[in-house]
Amino acid sequence: MRRLRFFIRKELLELKANPRLLPMVIVAPILQLVVLGYAATMDVKNVPVVVADADRTAASRQLVERFDGSKYFSIAGVVTSTTEVREYLDRQRAWLALAIPAGYGRAVASGETARVQLVADGSDGSSTQVALGYATSLLAAYSQELVAGRLPVGAPKPGAIGAEVRVWFNSRLESRDFMIPGILALLLVVIAGVLASMAIVAEKELGTLEQLNVTPLRRWELIVGKLLPYAIIGMIDVFLVVGVAVGWFHVPMRGSLPLLFLLSLVYLLSTLGLGLLVSTLSHTQQQAMMTMMFFFLAPMLYLSGFIFPIENMPWVIQPVAYAIPLTYYLNIVRGIFLKGVGLETLWPDALALLTLGLVILGLAVQRSQKRQA
Repeated sequence: MRRLRFFIRKELLELKANPRLLPMVIVAPILQLVVLGYAATMDVKNVPVVVADADRTAASRQLVERFDGSKYFSIAGVVTSTTEVREYLDRQRAWLALAIPAGYGRAVASGETARVQLVADGSDGSSTQVALGYATSLLAAYSQELVAGRLPVGAPKPGAIGAEVRVWFNSRLESRDFMIPGILALLLVVIAGVLASMAIVAEKELGTLEQLNVTPLRRWELIVGKLLPYAIIGMIDVFLVVGVAVGWFHVPMRGSLPLLFLLSLVYLLSTLGLGLLVSTLSHTQQQAMMTMMFFFLAPMLYLSGFIFPIENMPWVIQPVAYAIPLTYYLNIVRGIFLKGVGLETLWPDALALLTLGLVILGLAVQRSQKRQA
């Protein structure tokens, strides 16, 4: 243990002596969280709408004002012909076009069915689908108001079904509250995994790893001594990122903070194991970074459920998703942040995370050798 203690102290002193390391592992995660926290949102608001109003009556202006007064829409322009709409959609100045035909006001006044047309830019299918849902809901609510306004005074209003909606866990329906805990998981992969792999490969490039091979250090002491400083850095980043998420973005922290730190340590087994595994496959720092990014980080980003729900993936891909440690850590951090659940609920994810971490770390240790070939 005395050898290990001195070796860890040596690694920490080397990290401290690196002038570029502190901004990279302390400042960069906070900046990334702030940038991604504002950018990684799926909320659809202020959708630009161009209106082709061929009616030009008070009734058509009231409909336009209803769209303009909604927080989900903003009027990008009002034209008189549908042929002018194409330019707005081509230049991405508008997502939706609302076409109000001539005679709309007369139809509304006489109680007839007045039809309008919605034209959508379907390039971004998911956002457009949400925007069309908002637009059809707005038109349906406005139509009900018009029908109710034509009824005689004192006449019973048509029967309707009223839904009392209650949203649990994310009552504000802010996608940012859902995305930011996931960003914490991604940052741990970058900080702990990528830096650990590059640091070990850097020892190879400088020739210092060969010098360590001739020391009395055992293999496990060498591995622990190299990885433990990055585990400490990773836990410091967890503390900082959680502070920014709760203090700056006001993401609710309903669960146990000690449990989050404990399971983050379990998750670090996987990330540090991946870093060690990549270091055994790489000969240069550039190769280590490219391997980590393209073969590990990219699949984790797309297949873990961070962006796309796993349930919507093809059945052939889903087993791959459940073999990724990030999948289970995302369930853990989101469960602790938003739902306030404890280990009695999260134990299957924690057990799977621990198992995968031990397997990855064990495979990496088997591939690593104290003496270079």
